[in-house]
Amino acid sequence: MRGWLLVLALAGGWPSASPSRAVCSEMAPVRLSKDGQGFALEGQISPFVPWGFNYDHDEQGRLLEDYWEGEWAKVEEDFEEMKELGANVVRIHLQFARFMQKPDMPNDAALDRLVRLTKLAERLDLYLDVTGLGCYHKKDVPRWYDELSEKDRWDAQARFWEAIAKRCAESPAIFCYDLMNEPVVPGGRRKPGEWLGPPFAGKHFVQCITLDQAERPRPTIARQWIRHLTAAIRKHDTRHLITVGLVPWSLDRPGLTSGFVPEEIVGELDFLSVHLYPEKSGLDEAMNTLRGFAIGKPVVIEEMFPLKCSVSELERFVDESRAVAAGWLGFYWGKTPDECRQSKKLADALMLGWLELFQRKAKTLGSPGRGER
Repeated sequence: MRGWLLVLALAGGWPSASPSRAVCSEMAPVRLSKDGQGFALEGQISPFVPWGFNYDHDEQGRLLEDYWEGEWAKVEEDFEEMKELGANVVRIHLQFARFMQKPDMPNDAALDRLVRLTKLAERLDLYLDVTGLGCYHKKDVPRWYDELSEKDRWDAQARFWEAIAKRCAESPAIFCYDLMNEPVVPGGRRKPGEWLGPPFAGKHFVQCITLDQAERPRPTIARQWIRHLTAAIRKHDTRHLITVGLVPWSLDRPGLTSGFVPEEIVGELDFLSVHLYPEKSGLDEAMNTLRGFAIGKPVVIEEMFPLKCSVSELERFVDESRAVAAGWLGFYWGKTPDECRQSKKLADALMLGWLELFQRKAKTLGSPGRGER
């Protein structure tokens, strides 16, 4: 579904603090609330409500690692713009190949760049949803990675997360580690090296975590994979939250399912994340799906956008979902509302409607990065 968002891009709360504010050591880490149903900042009583953006690519469709080295000023500008719009969380998507040179050799230069990004987030009072193991551009995926056995691939993925956690453990700007975007445990057996799902507009958002079910229950494989990667993170970081980005068809229902059944994996995660794009005639269905993920731990709608519904219908969905969800993330690709207003492209008009909705809701849904203690 996010591939359609890319097509659209290529076709073309609280008042935020000033982005020029200096680094403040008082940025409080995000924790689960005392009742376990939401989030709070450490040392504070009032809830923290994640309200922000996926910063998965820019207006040209480039991934963050494609330009963050040569165009750092653009990254800073985009983060400042997201802050001004009222965001308190930014979801970034890290590519496996950019962070692992070999199965056991992390890329120190990429890790240094990530640390620099955490410092930027700290300066702006923005929290990061760090989503890893991306293979969005198939051409960038190393052959050696695709040829690894299931065990060796999981071990390489664990080393990725161990390297990330080691560098990020002390940063208060980390909201969570998202183990992978839209992982799937396929039924039966797939061809050798066929780890990626079908492409959408040239990008692969869905990944398989095994190629051979081998008579194992699919949810059992999902649990074991989560446990393996979580253990790697916890070697260096025992504080920050861990989740995984789930497709809506993860529920144990007839028809298509990812194998990541919420009831089967919730015990391995701090909270659940689901990607929901309500349809014009299916707002009630989207709510029913969301309720299926509400099984005792906070639920964050990690992706949403007026892709198959109007902006007003998405607003209705957000309002209704407040009874279930603990946070919401949409999309930002580097074009401000003013830039969208000056454009005559349909995609920019759609983005403008979304950003205006985001700003309105930021005043009632978003919570400050720091508050009175």
